[in-house]
Amino acid sequence: MSDSTNVARVGAKAGRLDLTGGAIAPTMILFALPTLASSVLQSLNGSINAVWVGRFLGEEALAATTNGNLVMFLLVSFVFGFGMAATILIGQAMGRRAPQDARRAVGTALGAIIPLSAAIAVLGYVYAPPLLDLLGTPGDAAPLALTYLRIIFVAMPTGLTFTLLMMALRGTGDSMTPLYFMCVSVGLDIVMNPLLILGLGPFPELGIAGSALSTVIGNTAALIGLVATIYLRGSPLALRGPDLRLILPDPAVLRLMLAKGLPIGLQMIVISSAAITMLSLINREGVATAAAYGVTQQLWTYVQMPAMALSAAVSAMAAQNIGAGQWNRVSAVTKWGLIFNLGLTGTLIAVLTIFDRAALSLFVGRDSEALPIGRHIQLMATWGYLFFGVAQVLFGTMRANGYVIAPLLVMVVAMYPVRLGFAFGFYPVLEADALWLSFPAGMVATALMAGALYLRGGWRKVAMTPVGEAAQGGVYREATGSCTPGAGVEAEAGCYRAAAEPGEMRRAASGAAAAGQP
Repeated sequence: MSDSTNVARVGAKAGRLDLTGGAIAPTMILFALPTLASSVLQSLNGSINAVWVGRFLGEEALAATTNGNLVMFLLVSFVFGFGMAATILIGQAMGRRAPQDARRAVGTALGAIIPLSAAIAVLGYVYAPPLLDLLGTPGDAAPLALTYLRIIFVAMPTGLTFTLLMMALRGTGDSMTPLYFMCVSVGLDIVMNPLLILGLGPFPELGIAGSALSTVIGNTAALIGLVATIYLRGSPLALRGPDLRLILPDPAVLRLMLAKGLPIGLQMIVISSAAITMLSLINREGVATAAAYGVTQQLWTYVQMPAMALSAAVSAMAAQNIGAGQWNRVSAVTKWGLIFNLGLTGTLIAVLTIFDRAALSLFVGRDSEALPIGRHIQLMATWGYLFFGVAQVLFGTMRANGYVIAPLLVMVVAMYPVRLGFAFGFYPVLEADALWLSFPAGMVATALMAGALYLRGGWRKVAMTPVGEAAQGGVYREATGSCTPGAGVEAEAGCYRAAAEPGEMRRAASGAAAAGQP
């Protein structure tokens, strides 16, 4: 029995979807809904934690967690981009029915991210105070933020490994297993949070440290369960026997992951660095405004969730179809992603606009000074997420083919000349409103530039294409040049070469022709 046949049977048993066949719209919904549910759970977890912190520890503690979480987002951005590059390679490998390439990708990713995240954890613990000083964290919130941030840093290797494995499983077409273990992580976090914050029952009273520790406990338990399930279900990502050596990063795969993952990570860093600059401006408005902004961010996570889930679904579906050489389905995948985004994101924005007071009062008391400020921020800025969703879907499609440099440049322009330029330029006239309006200004600019890139079509001509399991053991190279067989490995860097069977060569060649490649 062939390896690809085994993969198909195991996939059916494990609940993985075939993203390369059948009707696109229902397949996208079936794949995206568990991803969306995972995002809802993750955000609900953060929101409930914010409720505990805001209600029991006060606005200073809430501002502390906002500052601490933003620092974490900045520092893990590169690792996220690296994991996304691995997910694309896994998706394309599954589309070609080449599970060995998928295992090589996940092994290289794990072998690189685990020691890297450990190093970041050590450095982050040591340098947490100057990081918070750089943010201009309000004085009352700084000690709490330091405690919170250091505990999260210590747990970073576990959290990042958990995230990477969930992303990798989605690359195989399995979005249900990550949902199951997100439920485990969130459930434990929600239960442990008040117990450790308040010291209920036999648990010690840890304050804000208890909030961070409950997240650590949830992620660790979920990671152990996820790894066990990967092996018990016979996932194509399970490394057994000789495949255990794949945990040692393959240099060629690692180079490609870095080449594609670094720009994706830099996109996140551009966003977070602009957000840090914005937060430093918001912190100058006082603790009440900083707390109001933190609460509004909790609501914004829900508004952007459909777009992020659809972007992940579009990217996974496009990657598998590109790997299978089915370029005619890629445009349809993008179209349905845009349609679903407009419907889902638009509905959420409307609901939040109508029920903003009730939503915001979940985090702060109805007599809190932060409540009216939060309502104003929400009204001024939330509508921009409709354009955010359009950009994310288009970027998801282009990213699936390894097109990452131009989207990075788009984010640089949108975040700095547009968003920060708007905030600084109009602040003397609009005061704090310039800060809030700068968010939709940046999102609209991002959507317009992303649309121009997509329609221009250059993203179809630069691909993350695996050479396959040839004599050199499955090397990935970027396919951008012409094919010159017999001229040596380096000269053949632009060729689509067969991996395990001749059909893969034909599928890749047909994909190149459909994309307009030489």
